[in-house]
Amino acid sequence: MSFVLARNWWSLVIRGIVGIVLGILAFAWPHITLGAIVLLFGAYAFIDGIVDLVGAVRAASANERWGALLFEGIVGVLAGIVTFFWPAITALALVYIIAFWAIITGIAEIAAAIRLRRHVAGEWLLGLAGALSIIFGVLIAASPAVGAFVIALWFGAYAFIFGVILVALGFRLRNWTHHHPYAPYPLPAH
Repeated sequence: MSFVLARNWWSLVIRGIVGIVLGILAFAWPHITLGAIVLLFGAYAFIDGIVDLVGAVRAASANERWGALLFEGIVGVLAGIVTFFWPAITALALVYIIAFWAIITGIAEIAAAIRLRRHVAGEWLLGLAGALSIIFGVLIAASPAVGAFVIALWFGAYAFIFGVILVALGFRLRNWTHHHPYAPYPLPAH
């Protein structure tokens, strides 16, 4: 099995940078309207889903496991599409869409981290990102009546921290590929 995730480290960095930018925007304008939050979430979920789908196609072409990436990509794209086609959804519906997306994404990332742990040191970063997604999803599902201001801050904190973790993991995988440029198989973590 070739190590597609390590070779595509840049996709994690892109996802992370998008998350960091969205987090900063959410904190810069905390009085943003719920409609703008809907569009920010929709854009992030859709872009994240597309990147995951590209990763799934690349993994499939390399005869690697691609199910978790495909599932996460489909959920992300669908969450983005739902928010774009129904931007006037209520705050309650938005809370549950974001919560569902974050929990499913977290589960998929923890599953990927478990598979990755046999090959690379630092897989805990992906597991931590997954746990953060699940915690974020559970927290907002537990308080569906919160206002748009609090959702914006929670979303901003989540997106920023998640983005930083993905950028760190991406660069860690980049370093791994530079130290093992000709390795057809990932080497065990030291």
